[in-house]
Amino acid sequence: MELAMGNIQDTFDPKPKKFIVWLFVVTSTIMFGGFTSYYLVFAASKGKGHGLVLPDAFIYSSIIILISSFTLILAAKALRKLNFGLQRNMLWVTMILAVAFGILQFNAWTSMVGTGATLVGNNAAISFIYVVTWVHLLHIIGGVGFIINALAGSYKNIPAAKNQYRMEIASIFWHFIDILWIYLYVFLLLNR
Repeated sequence: MELAMGNIQDTFDPKPKKFIVWLFVVTSTIMFGGFTSYYLVFAASKGKGHGLVLPDAFIYSSIIILISSFTLILAAKALRKLNFGLQRNMLWVTMILAVAFGILQFNAWTSMVGTGATLVGNNAAISFIYVVTWVHLLHIIGGVGFIINALAGSYKNIPAAKNQYRMEIASIFWHFIDILWIYLYVFLLLNR
């Protein structure tokens, strides 16, 4: 019986778990599409956008998140070449950049509050900026979880397929939230 159980545990099929991640990506895309559609309808009915000059911290966070995607690509390439040291380093750099992104988001919100643009106010379009950036930051936190999982896999002596799987899941999710942020930032710029 133990031998049979051992064989079951040794089989690893990443397809169902990868499907769940893709399903989450699709549902998140639909959710953010709903947010931006609501904003367009709201702005059209009021005849104006949010009217803010977006804080510079949003520009810097956009640059940071693009660099973090590049470091994650380097981590994946390092894994394919079995260079676990470089993979770990690039995953650590990606995590540091994720933290920097979060700090810059808080700086942007602080800057907005400093100009009088608060979450609760008479302009729902400004509230929209807070809501979508907060929800996106929650996705960043989830992405950091996937990166930590990939990082843990690089330190453990796990089968190559599982290590590769962890890296793929982190990459899928992280590149998604990267693209999502760029979309949101451009959307906010165009709908002032």
